Amino acid sequence: MSGTSALRTWWSQRPPATGAAVMATGILSVGLRLTGYQVLSRIALALTAAAWLGLVADVAVRVLRERERWVDAALPPTALTPVAATATLGTAVSALSGQSLAEALLALTALLWAGLVLGVVPRWTRRMPGTVFLGCVATEGIAVLGAVLAAAAGVAWLAHTALVFFWLGLVFYLVGLRCFDLRQVATGAGDHWIVGGGLAISAVAGARLVIASHRMYLWNNDDSAALRGMTIALLALALLCYCVLAAAEVIRPRLGHDVRRWATVFPMGMTAVAALSVATAIGGSWLPDLGRVLLWIAVAAWCALLVAAVSSALGGVRSRAPR
Repeated sequence: MSGTSALRTWWSQRPPATGAAVMATGILSVGLRLTGYQVLSRIALALTAAAWLGLVADVAVRVLRERERWVDAALPPTALTPVAATATLGTAVSALSGQSLAEALLALTALLWAGLVLGVVPRWTRRMPGTVFLGCVATEGIAVLGAVLAAAAGVAWLAHTALVFFWLGLVFYLVGLRCFDLRQVATGAGDHWIVGGGLAISAVAGARLVIASHRMYLWNNDDSAALRGMTIALLALALLCYCVLAAAEVIRPRLGHDVRRWATVFPMGMTAVAALSVATAIGGSWLPDLGRVLLWIAVAAWCALLVAAVSSALGGVRSRAPR
C-alpha cells in the first residue's frame, strides 16, 4: 500500500463528527475578529475554509460511491454537522465583509437544513449523546447568519426569518434536552459539551437580532424586551452550563485523544462569542473581559487538540504504510 493510499484509508475512516473542527475553527475566527485580532482571525478563517472544502469533498465522494446506502440509511444526529459548519463559515466570512459569499452560504445552509432536519429529528430517542443538540445548533446557526446579514444589508424580512429560526432552535433544544443522557456529562468523550453550545449559539442569535433591531425597525417595544430578556437568560444558562461541564472535566478527566473533542472546543469558543456579542447588543461592562478570557481558553484548547489530531493522523498513516 502506498503512502497516499494509506492516507486515503485513514481519512475514509474518520467519523462525520470531524465537521465539528470546521465549527470550532470558524467560531474562533469570529471571536478573534470581535476582539481585534484581525490577522489571527483571517488565518483561522482560511483554515476553516480549507477544512470545510475537505468536509464537502468527503461527503460528496461518500454519497457518489455509496448512493443507495446513503439514501436508505437512517440519519444520525451528526448528519446535521455540515449544516452547522456551513453556517459558522458563513458567519466568519460575513465578519470580514464577504457579504455576497456569506449570502450564498446562507442559501446553501438553508437547503441542507431543509433536506436533513426532517430525516434526523424524528429519529431522536432517549439516552442520546450530546450530538442530539445539533438540531438546535444547526437551526440557530441559520438564525445567527441571517441576523448578521440582515443587519449588514438592512433587510427586515431576513431578520424576521432569522427570528423564526431563533425560536425554532429553542424548541429543538428543549426536545434535545429531553432526549439527552445526563450521564454523558461525566462520561462523554467530548460531544457532551454541545449541551452548552446550543445555549451559547442561541444567545449569539438573540444578540445579533437585537443588534439588527438597533439598525432598523423590526418589532415593537414589548417584543424587543422579550428578546433581550431571553438573550440574557440564555447567556446566563450557557455560562452556568460551561462551569458545570468544566467542573465535570476536572472531577473526571478524559485526557485521551478523541475526534469528538472538536465538539468541546466549539461550545467553548461559542460561549466566548456569546459574551462578546451580548456585551455589544445589550451591555455589561464585565462581559467583554469575560469573553476575552473564555476566547483564549478556547484557543488554547484548539491548539492542544490540533497537536493531538496531527499526532494521531501521522500515527494512523504510519500504521497503514508498507513495512
